[in-house]
Amino acid sequence: MMSNLFSIFDPSTNIFNLSLNWLSTLIGLLFIPYSFWLIPNRYHIFWNLIFNKLHNEFKTLLGNNPLFNNFTLIFISMFSFVLFNNFLGLFPYIFTSTSHLTLSLSLSLPLWLSFMLYGWINNTQHMFIHMIPQGTPTILMPFMVLIETISNIIRPGTLAVRLTANMIAGHLLMTLLSGTGSKFPPSLVIILVIIQILLLTLESAVAVIQSYVIAILSTLYSSEVN
Repeated sequence: MMSNLFSIFDPSTNIFNLSLNWLSTLIGLLFIPYSFWLIPNRYHIFWNLIFNKLHNEFKTLLGNNPLFNNFTLIFISMFSFVLFNNFLGLFPYIFTSTSHLTLSLSLSLPLWLSFMLYGWINNTQHMFIHMIPQGTPTILMPFMVLIETISNIIRPGTLAVRLTANMIAGHLLMTLLSGTGSKFPPSLVIILVIIQILLLTLESAVAVIQSYVIAILSTLYSSEVN
């Protein structure tokens, strides 16, 4: 039963053995041309407000180093990409690409690896200091280095698993409830519909929160290497 249940996340549309469901990842690009209108519309003003807020917040987390002022564009782009894909996955018959580790690891792993390479090449002493918090007893220093090393290595995995698990959990719950609709008496179907609407509202909030979480954590990880 569990294999059939999780099969709802498998790409099913294919032509010439190509999984065309992954093309849904690029649907978010269709929303971009609105920003090129000569007369700003409400959609454009709304996204400009969000991007300005995120830019100021990410800039504060990255510090006052002028070299990192433009780095906020990377995290704003990640936020937009994940947000579009999370929301589009809530629509019927649209493949949820963020529910796969293939996509989430492809986002977090290269970003984390670039931070680590930059930090160890340009700020080697700072990276060594960061492994041992100030005031650590001498006898605990080897253990602290080991713990900090493991925590740094698993960071891209935790980012990817957090996003994937949250996307899968809500979709599975909605699928389980919808599958039991045919067994409900007609008088209770309306209750099931109300529950599904509430779950859909919750999933919409999770889509926003998870896109913000992965962007803010990536910013925090990058701020540790400068």
